[in-house]
Amino acid sequence: MSSSPQDQNQEPNQEPKEVMKEQKEEVKEEVKEEVNEEKQEEMREEKKEEKEEKKEEKKEEKKEEKKKEEKESWKDSFYNPRTGQFLGRTASSWGLILLFYLVFYGFLAGMFTLTMWVMLQTLDDNVPRYQDRVANPGLVVRPHAAEISFNRSDPTNYNQYTQQLHDLLQNYNDSLQEGNDLCLVGEYTEQDDEPKKKVCQFKRSTLRQCSGLPDTSFGYAEGKPCIIIKMNRVIGLKPRGDPYINCTAKRDSPLQMQYFPPEGRLDKMFFPYYGKRAHAGYVQPVVAVQLLLTKEDYNVEQTVECKVEGSDLRNDDDRDKFMGRVTFRVKVSE
Repeated sequence: MSSSPQDQNQEPNQEPKEVMKEQKEEVKEEVKEEVNEEKQEEMREEKKEEKEEKKEEKKEEKKEEKKKEEKESWKDSFYNPRTGQFLGRTASSWGLILLFYLVFYGFLAGMFTLTMWVMLQTLDDNVPRYQDRVANPGLVVRPHAAEISFNRSDPTNYNQYTQQLHDLLQNYNDSLQEGNDLCLVGEYTEQDDEPKKKVCQFKRSTLRQCSGLPDTSFGYAEGKPCIIIKMNRVIGLKPRGDPYINCTAKRDSPLQMQYFPPEGRLDKMFFPYYGKRAHAGYVQPVVAVQLLLTKEDYNVEQTVECKVEGSDLRNDDDRDKFMGRVTFRVKVSE
């Protein structure tokens, strides 16, 4: 059988239509794929943004939580309402630790008190048990100066020196010393068994020209200054022999001096000394030395050394320049 011409005409026309449809469908599929890809990319981007937002939100939440925790931890360090702790401890814990320290420090205080009481039982109120002073006393001079330099024509130059001497001799005023006892000259005044120790008289007037009574300038206005030498107090000291003060000038020719009391004696009746509390009102003996300077001696520095001699008291220890001796310098100008 043969086909009709119409059928022949229709078949070729139908083929391009189908091709067109297929092409359209392919285009549509491509478009769909592109659209899907774009949507997927958008979805991915949206997911990324959501993730980033979630991260940022989490960070902010963490920051806020940290702030809250810090605030709560700072407050809780003083008082935590959840646990009832104050400064990190509960009331029972505070009670136990306070009780422990109360007992501990109470025990220490008791031990300290007991130790002090035992030690005080071994002490004497009048005499120190352990004396750190040397057995041999030192000598000191007044005015208290290593170098005494002044112009005899100007009272303001030597007023400071004379004032020191007046202050020292206030306790030796005759009116005060008359209330003390007259002791035996040349004999120790031993009073070991006496509860109240007597004080021997040493009147200021015995220093005569260097007493500041007939001459309130102590010879400084005349260029013949007085120097007062005293021996440091040592409890229980009883020097053997007859101690006296002897002064020498370190120069070629001798320097004229005058001593008060005569010969610079330190009478034994002023020994022994029993301590500040037991021997209230005690005054140690002093010796005044007046330097009889001449005009040739003015404007020249005079070095004078004084020693305690005539007894067993040491005065030659090179390690201690003040044990039993003292050195001073005097310079007088017109």
